[in-house]
Amino acid sequence: MLIPKLLWPLLVYDICSSTVEAIEAKINKYTRKWLEVPPGLSDVAMYCRKAKLKLPMKSILEEYKCGKARLPTMLEESDDPVVKTVQPSLKKLEESGRSQKP
Repeated sequence: MLIPKLLWPLLVYDICSSTVEAIEAKINKYTRKWLEVPPGLSDVAMYCRKAKLKLPMKSILEEYKCGKARLPTMLEESDDPVVKTVQPSLKKLEESGRSQKP
């Protein structure tokens, strides 16, 4: 139940992925302490859905990336006419402060 409550503000507001990575690192730290797993355990083991040990956890960063990719379609296909008329604008790399490498 925590992920949907945390994920919606991350999707709606303009938050960079490095901030989401920091949040996930903090959550991983406390989850590992709570589960008493060694610190060297890979994130693949924590979030893998096909391993023998399946934890009921999802990667916040992975859900964030999928949600950001789905957000424009979700807004365009909304049943609310006001939301449907709003055209989401995607930032260009130059506007976000990143430089493009050839």
